[in-house]
Amino acid sequence: MSSPNPATRRAVVPAQAAGQRLDRWLAVSDPQASRSQLQRWIDQGLVTVDGRARAASYRLRGGEVVDWTQPLPVLPDFQPQLDVALRLVYQDDDLAVIDKPAGVVVHPAPGHARGTLVQGLLARLDHLSGVGGVLRPGLVHRLDKDTSGLLVVAKNDRAHQSLQEQLRARTLARTYRAICWGVPRQPQGSIDVSIGRHPHDRKRQAVREDGRAASTSYCVDVVLRGAALLTVQLRTGRTHQIRVHLMHLGHPVLADDVYGGGAGRLRGAAPEHRLALKAALAAIGRQALHASRLQLVHPRTGQPMEFAAALPEDFEAALRLLLP
Repeated sequence: MSSPNPATRRAVVPAQAAGQRLDRWLAVSDPQASRSQLQRWIDQGLVTVDGRARAASYRLRGGEVVDWTQPLPVLPDFQPQLDVALRLVYQDDDLAVIDKPAGVVVHPAPGHARGTLVQGLLARLDHLSGVGGVLRPGLVHRLDKDTSGLLVVAKNDRAHQSLQEQLRARTLARTYRAICWGVPRQPQGSIDVSIGRHPHDRKRQAVREDGRAASTSYCVDVVLRGAALLTVQLRTGRTHQIRVHLMHLGHPVLADDVYGGGAGRLRGAAPEHRLALKAALAAIGRQALHASRLQLVHPRTGQPMEFAAALPEDFEAALRLLLP
């Protein structure tokens, strides 16, 4: 497939596809697009066969040239925003390390067109790499809106590619601190179960046999009242991985309403711990998860680098309330 326009794809229908419906052939040719997306593109005249728009039911003969164009997204306002809260921990010509507060969305998405980390970075950095695409310039990895802590962004494409390779090779190490409900039976361990999209809620992830391999290690640092302070390390980087894995372990992240760590869990807590846990929930008001340490190899110099971010105030407040 080739086309001068990166948003348009072109393919020649093979002879063995003769007799197939256009929509079914297209679904095989472009598996990354959903059936509903393809149907919309056909209805909008964005799919042509030998230069003519055709219906979804059109029967192919073989040998035709099919072009289909993905509509350009409506872009959010990318004006730099200096009022987006973030702390610039480090920067040079190749990368920057950011300490993101809880409550800040990393990149524009439906319902979050402004006030994102990306717009805050545009106001503070002279340039960002384009590898992440129009909506995610410079972003090598992400943090959930209500997770605080460190992430690295690339300022040029060469640095971006190097950092992504380190992620794949698991040499870009990310360490988190978490407060979980209860105390895991084993003081340290590994959670190795696959994660995929939740079958009934597309905004959530779930443990699934047909999901993508995921691995998380944890260590209990402090036994608290009805909870524990953990150090957690990601070996893979699936969406919501730590939150899903700790829920699977039976010890979800404190105040994580999405993955079983909300106030409803108070009913199962020991009576002598309920007041402290209730106070801790009120003190933090978001999932007790913080990206505390980041280790990487500088993409230009090859030197190892390590960064640390102290626990934010809300996390510290919850921790103090739970200390024995």
